[in-house]
Amino acid sequence: MQTTEDRPAAPHTGRRAAGEDPAKREQILDGAKRVFMEQGFEAASMNDITRAAGVSKGTIYVYFENKEDLFGSMIERERGRITETVRHALDGRKPIAETLNEFGTLFATHMTADHTIRAMRMVIAANHRLPTLCSRFFSATPINPVSVLQDYLDRQAAAGIIVCDDTAQAAKQFIELTTVGLFKPRIFGAMEEVPSRAAIEKNVVSAIRMFLAAYGAEP
Repeated sequence: MQTTEDRPAAPHTGRRAAGEDPAKREQILDGAKRVFMEQGFEAASMNDITRAAGVSKGTIYVYFENKEDLFGSMIERERGRITETVRHALDGRKPIAETLNEFGTLFATHMTADHTIRAMRMVIAANHRLPTLCSRFFSATPINPVSVLQDYLDRQAAAGIIVCDDTAQAAKQFIELTTVGLFKPRIFGAMEEVPSRAAIEKNVVSAIRMFLAAYGAEP
């Protein structure tokens, strides 16, 4: 009698279980991003997203519970992408001012970009009806721009480049300084145009000067 152990293993077909194909998930998110950016969160429908993504509605619901989940996942993906971009700027071999300049310029450029501003406005507009969406948008994930900057500042403090006993707070302060006078006017519509590269660089240079005045080690 053939036992379970004696039976040959079923051949691996290479097919993924439902909801586990990363390429399909990205395809859906790409389609959803186009629809959300064009129509806004409230006006966008799952039918619109289905057509834009080129999948069936049933497929979308295998990967995402509802429109709120889909939008939140899109935001988390975009946040992950910018985190990876700014992480690469944090090169410990360069002088700290040069490194912070590259990091700050990348971050401020992203935060004042049209697609970021539109996404944040969508979240704010939907907050009265879907408060969990706003909470998810602003909740801190383990890996984010603040956390990667904090990790860099920890290394700089250990090397004696800066003197700081709360690098988490210092990271938040620097990030806020890079967009001061730019982000709020953008989000509230007082500044309709994307700030120029020169305006962003001026902001970042000032942020670095203030940051190092507070935390730079004595010569």
